[in-house]
Amino acid sequence: MRYSASEKVEIIQSVERSDLSVRKTLAHLDIHRSTFYNWLQRYRDEGVDGLNDMKPVTDSAWNKIPAVHRTAIIELALAEPQLSPRELAVTYTDDKSYFVSESSVYRMLKALDLITSPAYILMQASDKFQQPTLRVNEMWQTDFTYFKIIGWGWYYLSTVLDDYSRFIVAWRLCTSMSALDVSNTLDDARAFTGIDQVKVKHQPRLLSDNGPCYIAGELSDYLAGHGMTHTRGRPYHPQTQGKIERWHRSMKNQILLENYYLPGELRAALQKFVDYYNHERYHESLKNLTPADVFYGRGQEILDQREKIKLATLAMRRKMHYDNQAGHTPR
Repeated sequence: MRYSASEKVEIIQSVERSDLSVRKTLAHLDIHRSTFYNWLQRYRDEGVDGLNDMKPVTDSAWNKIPAVHRTAIIELALAEPQLSPRELAVTYTDDKSYFVSESSVYRMLKALDLITSPAYILMQASDKFQQPTLRVNEMWQTDFTYFKIIGWGWYYLSTVLDDYSRFIVAWRLCTSMSALDVSNTLDDARAFTGIDQVKVKHQPRLLSDNGPCYIAGELSDYLAGHGMTHTRGRPYHPQTQGKIERWHRSMKNQILLENYYLPGELRAALQKFVDYYNHERYHESLKNLTPADVFYGRGQEILDQREKIKLATLAMRRKMHYDNQAGHTPR
């Protein structure tokens, strides 16, 4: 936002009269400290005239994004309003083989007033565990969450999430939260991963909270029978299962936008979101890969390709800049 010279004087005087510290006052005014001190120095040196906007310097940045790509990025943002600047940047890089940074996308959207405040607060997942996993299927996180189906009552979602990749390995919509529901979901996970059909050195370790179904003897017998160990989180400390708690939050932010009148409707919505979460949603904690990219071992190949795209894009922009400087028409 641009301020006139008189407005800048009023701001300077307001800061000087404020009972709060300069930092807190500027925070309330939404003015960066470096900007304020620049105004203050110019005001002291030249008076009010020194606060007039200086003549803009011609933009000669070599790394400027060409107009055709800026337009395409805005069109993508309008077509996919649910994507954040980070997700838009990665999506455009992957789909168009043209690198654009998250900060550049943010500035473009901000200039067009396309950045809105989130309607909900996101919970940060704990990325660190006392013994971090190093491979897929080393540890599975599991937990329940609940939904109300109108006319049917409460249903419970049992999920098994791979700790290393955040991939949703298996899920079930249940009418209860019993040890049998947990073991049935684990059966689905074992069948999906095929760990019963191949010889593995270590079976997955299970991480859960201390709910009744997870401390039941039936589940203990099931895990022992399949050679699996069990780790439980500290009581009243859900951050231990931060990744699956974060999955619950992301999923419910979308699923709970609708009302459901039949269990089948809810299952269909859950399946759609699981597919999106596993195969399309870029995770910042996974270096902007999808869980499926990591789970199926193609993550490093994708990261290498993105780095090649980035280097090629920067080289292209640099050449266009120097061609323009030399008076040549860029191709």
